Amino acid sequence: MAAALSCVCGSVFAADVAGDSASDLNSVVVTATRTEQTQVNTLSAVTVIDRADIERLQPQSVQDLLQGTPGLSIANNGGPGKATSFFLRGTEADHVLVLVDGVKIGSATLGQASIQNIPVEQIERIEIVRGPFSSLYGSEALGGVIQIFTRRPQGAFVPNFNLGYGSNQSVRAGAGLAGKVGDGWYAVEATHENTDGINACRGKPSPGGAGCFVYEPDRDGFRDNSVSLKGGYRFSEAWDADAQWLRSWGYNEYDGSQTNQSDVVQQVAGARVHYRPSKLLTLTLNVGQSADLSDNYKDGVFSNTFNTHRDLGSLQGDLALGGGLWSLGYDWLRDRVDSTTTYARDRRLNRGVFGQWQQTFGAHSLQASVRRDDNQQFGGKTTGSVLWGWDFTRALRLTASAGTAFKAPTFNELYYPGYGSPSLRPESSRSYELGLRGTHGWGGWSLNAFETHIRDLIAYDASVGLPGNVERARIHGVEAVANTTLAGWDLRGTATWLDPRNESVGPNRDRLLPRRAGRSARIDADRRFGAFSIGASVYAADHRYDDIANRTRLGGYALTDLRLAYALDRDWKLQLSARNVFDKRYETAAFYNQLGRTAMVSVSYQPAQ
Repeated sequence: MAAALSCVCGSVFAADVAGDSASDLNSVVVTATRTEQTQVNTLSAVTVIDRADIERLQPQSVQDLLQGTPGLSIANNGGPGKATSFFLRGTEADHVLVLVDGVKIGSATLGQASIQNIPVEQIERIEIVRGPFSSLYGSEALGGVIQIFTRRPQGAFVPNFNLGYGSNQSVRAGAGLAGKVGDGWYAVEATHENTDGINACRGKPSPGGAGCFVYEPDRDGFRDNSVSLKGGYRFSEAWDADAQWLRSWGYNEYDGSQTNQSDVVQQVAGARVHYRPSKLLTLTLNVGQSADLSDNYKDGVFSNTFNTHRDLGSLQGDLALGGGLWSLGYDWLRDRVDSTTTYARDRRLNRGVFGQWQQTFGAHSLQASVRRDDNQQFGGKTTGSVLWGWDFTRALRLTASAGTAFKAPTFNELYYPGYGSPSLRPESSRSYELGLRGTHGWGGWSLNAFETHIRDLIAYDASVGLPGNVERARIHGVEAVANTTLAGWDLRGTATWLDPRNESVGPNRDRLLPRRAGRSARIDADRRFGAFSIGASVYAADHRYDDIANRTRLGGYALTDLRLAYALDRDWKLQLSARNVFDKRYETAAFYNQLGRTAMVSVSYQPAQ
């Protein structure tokens, strides 16, 4: 909903909180509390992916990078650059709040963030926090928060360069400069990606259509360019400021009966001023804007425009008092829509006030927060959460939490001509969680069980021919994470069991919610041999359904990825990756094809620090 505190530079190496080494557990995360906090002290279920993980895994997209995250299901509409939905802990795709450097992104009309348009070359770190977080961030943080941090300098002067070529005539290139000058720092990055893609959809034309309701057996390519600028300066021990700007613009082809081409832009800009008058008090002011822009065409003929902007600001104060940390904040957000489609209302204002208390009592830790949102469209909404942790041995921690959250209706659900319903209420939830984690000399593990009840889910109400608050859902789940080193191999594993059920009255009662896999797991194995490093990942997902009636079944699948890297010298590296090496055919959304066997070879340069 609003900007979080800027990240503190530092290596955050991990697949999960419970799976880190002792040094990594001292690294700082900010998304779980909107304050700086070491991973070992975090009470939430958090997954952190850092730059070292990105370089090790050699992903081609954020989707590749997040696949296998505990509790996360992904649905993609036809390959690179195509619409991608992320379902966190069985909640809806628009129940995940996405931040880039503390600035909320996403389409105000669709309600989802186009994460697929953010290039992995621009990313320094990702923090994924699972559970209800509306009490800190407001709307959309019903299933969790994904925060992406773009790259920052790790030395006095650090250039970087990468170039890759692979299957489907795919080309990836990037270059950047980052450094520190006196009390200031800067970072500049530019990337390019181009691919011929695959045939996105195997649908059929109407009548009797399916999927995209059109048959276009051609390759659907994707092209993207991006530039980011970041900088900051410390004026004194008390004052510092930073600013960032990221723009990604591209061209996307897909299969559709109304449109099949789009010019798309994702833009994020923000600035922060940080004031610490004493060791006890910290004040932070954030302002920012995100834009989701799309011009859409059918076979080269212009069809429509959907542009949305989100202007935001926040003021937060953190006070160390009585051995604890008290936070008080105010958030302001304005959504704006500019489209060739006329909406009854094209802007909306939301104000939120929140408070948080963090305290440690010997072996016990407590985090409690409450928030009040005042929305121009639907009025007020109050949410809260309580998290508790008990270190009952030096190696084991028990955690428990309860919280409420909500999701405001989108502009399409409220005002789209002939479809929207202005009387819609926010979707709301209550969640409970119990966790156990262990950190040992051989590695670490965690186990989290959770339950979420959602009411007033927004869906099409056939009785009135409009969307309405007609559905309810109940979600049970268990997440497991473990890591260790065995015979020189670094091993990481995650597993998720999920039971997301429709509890609405009617013929679909007790059906599984669509596009969520009931069971999924991932195993990573990596090892170094001098200048060589090798690795493999296996990801498996159970079957899922594409529709609320559970008539269209999508089969389960397993994917195997292999990777190889060779350090030519201290600064140059040669990499080779092969994805889906057994050429498995599968779908995560009905009738939309996925990539088969692909390979990418790349060379990169970055001076060792």
